[in-house]
Amino acid sequence: MLKDFKAFILRGNVVELAVAITVGVAFTAVVTALVKDFITPLIAAIGGKVNFENLSFTVHHSKFLYGDFINAVVSFLIIATAVFFLAVVPLTHLIKRLNLLPPEKPAPPTKDCPRCLSAIPEAASRCAFCTSEL
Repeated sequence: MLKDFKAFILRGNVVELAVAITVGVAFTAVVTALVKDFITPLIAAIGGKVNFENLSFTVHHSKFLYGDFINAVVSFLIIATAVFFLAVVPLTHLIKRLNLLPPEKPAPPTKDCPRCLSAIPEAASRCAFCTSEL
């Protein structure tokens, strides 16, 4: 049982996933600090507020910290943009360039239903949309 666990842990996918999570957490911390310490104070300076993070409003004695929420949204957008442009775009380009995707299957030939004019497979004996017999 211990041998199986060791094989599982040392499998490439598990190690790569652990590294990716660790780097992701570190990257999130850096971006959160960037947003909290640089971007939102810059936005706050433009908007005339001293402390953007503590912006809030109160409804029936409940305090809503919308400044903190805006910090989280800006952090998410920066992380999503970085992941898209630094990981997704290059990987997609590499996969297309190396032809690693399986070839797309051609769509089966279709014909139009004479009653509802929907596209249906040529071999169909009944329309899937209007259920008329062909």
